[in-house]
Amino acid sequence: MPHYLILSLLLFSSAFLSAQARRPNIVMIVVDDMRHDEWSGGGHTYLQTPNIDLLAAEGTRFGRAYHAVPLCSPNRASILTGQYPSRHGIIDNTARNQASFMLDLFPKFLQEAGYKTAHVGKWHMGNSPVPRPGYDYWVCMEGQGKTYDPELYEADRSYVAKGYITDIFTDKALGFIRENAAAPFFLYIGHKAVHPEAVQRDDGGTDLDVPKEFVPAERHRGLYEGKIYRRSPSYSPSATADEGKPIIKNAFKIRSEVLDKDPRWEQSMDLGISEKSIQKRAEMMLAVDESLGRIMTELQRLGILENTVVIFTSDNGYFFGEHGFSLERRMPYEESVRAPLIVRHPGIAQHESIVNALALSIDLSATVLDIAGVNNPGTIQGKSLIPLISGEKDQLRTSGLIEYYSNENPFPWTAQLDYRVVITNQFKYIKWLRFDRAELYDLKNDPYEQRNLIGEPSYRENVEELHGELQKLQLEALGLN
Repeated sequence: MPHYLILSLLLFSSAFLSAQARRPNIVMIVVDDMRHDEWSGGGHTYLQTPNIDLLAAEGTRFGRAYHAVPLCSPNRASILTGQYPSRHGIIDNTARNQASFMLDLFPKFLQEAGYKTAHVGKWHMGNSPVPRPGYDYWVCMEGQGKTYDPELYEADRSYVAKGYITDIFTDKALGFIRENAAAPFFLYIGHKAVHPEAVQRDDGGTDLDVPKEFVPAERHRGLYEGKIYRRSPSYSPSATADEGKPIIKNAFKIRSEVLDKDPRWEQSMDLGISEKSIQKRAEMMLAVDESLGRIMTELQRLGILENTVVIFTSDNGYFFGEHGFSLERRMPYEESVRAPLIVRHPGIAQHESIVNALALSIDLSATVLDIAGVNNPGTIQGKSLIPLISGEKDQLRTSGLIEYYSNENPFPWTAQLDYRVVITNQFKYIKWLRFDRAELYDLKNDPYEQRNLIGEPSYRENVEELHGELQKLQLEALGLN
């Protein structure tokens, strides 16, 4: 081969590798069941999360981020496909193993563009722990897994890993980062925290219904014992629904009947209501915060922190007794549907520190591909958040859609409570699909959703407009508009 061709190839190869190295790494952290305010900077009464706080201080915090659906499996699918549940088909927590292999997951587009990709942690779009397409490295647990000494699937084999699951996932994530520090990588970490776990019985079996408990790392147990959580104005200690929520009121009547027939439920109903439960959740979050700190420290040590984008969020919220809810998320109120969302993007020097424009979980796929310089494949329904982070735009949408499909879930009182929600800069409109009922809240003036305005004549035009917007958004979600 002529010398000039060899030189040209060397120069091209050098330029290509340099371009590869300049592309940012991306770390996405998804916490299970974490409320939007369940960190010290988010307003928690006593929980201290210095690493999450620092991430927010150095990045952009989204004050009005929402889950496209407030439930584990469907929202994880929405995060990784950028699609609404009505499009991707993972509509509830039923174990759709086969369907989850057919999803248009955005990591495969990164992989095709030269990124090394990894999934570490909880999958829960189908319980099978084997790798899905689009990942170079895969560590997973079957279903919900175990908090201590979990069985993991890695490198085509299953084995029991010793230790606390948050620490184990962090160790695996750090190993992937070290091995791929020289190449652009995408790392998804799906924490098991802060999901409750079924307690083992003395006979070795597990009660599938109750009891359950939150399990902190041993080093954190009891650190918040005796702490008192500051309750929301919508907190209902008697576990009854607010006036103006007739569908929920009827659901709670059914709940009362279920509790009368099967008193075992009483053991679990404090998961979210009691101070002990909230304390243990806070203690679980300490390991999540430490995990983030370890990852940031390692990125710094490797000299790649300033070329790495970190996205921190959750899959759904959780109720601490607001509106009478316990042991639950799923419902269309703020504690459940609002998401914690922080993006640290060192490539944008003059970033917005707080963004209060509407953002949805379906936007994360488009955001990651935008960061990586990968074209949107056309399957993604969300929008990149980068224009909001950079300040180029002050909003991406004037309204957002939230979907929820009920099923025969473990909570009989929430069966048939299918709904759709339209969120705007001021209002939330909830349409209960199986009932001729709706709710309207002015979130600016009633952030705790205590006054249902649906029947007030002065809001009739707002209701008509929002109902029309709901129909439009539903058609868009289905790809019919």
